[in-house]
Amino acid sequence: MLSENEKQKIKDVLCSDGVIAFVTDTVWGLGCLPESEKAVKRIYEIKHRDVKKPLILMSHDIYPLIKYTDNIPKEGHKLIKQYFPGALTLVLEKSIETPDYITSGLNTVGIRVPDNQVFAEICKSVPTQVLATTSANLSSQPAALTYDEAVKYIGSEVDYVVESHGLTANGTASTVAGLISGEIKIFRQGDIFID
Repeated sequence: MLSENEKQKIKDVLCSDGVIAFVTDTVWGLGCLPESEKAVKRIYEIKHRDVKKPLILMSHDIYPLIKYTDNIPKEGHKLIKQYFPGALTLVLEKSIETPDYITSGLNTVGIRVPDNQVFAEICKSVPTQVLATTSANLSSQPAALTYDEAVKYIGSEVDYVVESHGLTANGTASTVAGLISGEIKIFRQGDIFID
């Protein structure tokens, strides 16, 4: 869907500590490379986001995300198999590969694989294939659901707003679930209902 020029632009921006906005299956997102502390700080500044609220890591596939997690329990593997790609953010124990500036110092990290082809191609455009992300909006304001809204809300603050190529966000945020002592805990009810 993305042209080679678009992919190169995305790579150039992200590899230069840049921040992009993009469509996902749920709402529009903001993202940068997890290794860029400078870009992560910019995301917090753009959104006026409380630094105590962590970002999540997203990719087009589970495999690039695994190195950021530690000891995925059996129940976690079941949820990944059932709901990835899709509107589930899974909170797991983080590994030493995950910087504290992404997790706000917590010992856990949220991971997600959106079901969106444009986002998948964005991830494949960069070496790590993973983005540190949050929704594209100012904190306490509604998340952008279209390209035009993303441009209106935060377009002047980011380095690049990626065209959606006709793909739309459904408007419901992802469900956020964690595994506490082997039990599933729902932190935010979103698009997916877990039994």
